[in-house]
Amino acid sequence: MSLFLGKIHYWLYDKINWFEALEVELIKFANEKGLPGDEWAKELYETYGYPAGNKPLEEVIDTNNIHGWLQDKIHRAEGRHAALITRLLEKNAENLEGLKDVFQKQGALAASRYDGQTDDPEALFNALNDFLLEGMPCDRVNEVTVSEDNEIKWVRTVCLHNDHWNNAGGDVKNFYILRDEWTKAFVENLSSNMTYNRLSEETQAIQRKGE
Repeated sequence: MSLFLGKIHYWLYDKINWFEALEVELIKFANEKGLPGDEWAKELYETYGYPAGNKPLEEVIDTNNIHGWLQDKIHRAEGRHAALITRLLEKNAENLEGLKDVFQKQGALAASRYDGQTDDPEALFNALNDFLLEGMPCDRVNEVTVSEDNEIKWVRTVCLHNDHWNNAGGDVKNFYILRDEWTKAFVENLSSNMTYNRLSEETQAIQRKGE
């Protein structure tokens, strides 16, 4: 079966698994807050389907529709993710601060799993894209506008997340607030000399500190 699969499919599946691992932490966070996280999860599994569960890709993927299967898993994971966070914030808007901590911890964990540290902005950007889920590669969501020794800047050409958040009755701004926390933790754990900044709604940068 692996003959039908290429490196890019495993790469994308790894990103889905990291995203689904955040889902596990969100459910745990809800439970710790005395909220029915496990019950919410069951409801969401009925609505969106179950996570892939980090099983070997060869065991779970539909090799007759590789692209469609991966895209479907992304959409389902995004739906559950948006619904969980929206429910947590509906219960208490102050949960946002605790959620930031959840995302920071996973960003730092992802950095610890990456092979080596680097102060090269482009290398950091490429490392980031090995983890963050932004649709399918053909969606080409991010466009690099500046790539220099001290910084790399990119713009978001389209938002693939808004529909999922609208369907959940939430605000996609919360998605970006939390993912920025993840990204900053990831970058700064891979390089003590670099940091991540959101320069505008569409523009982000990895920059050398003090520049």
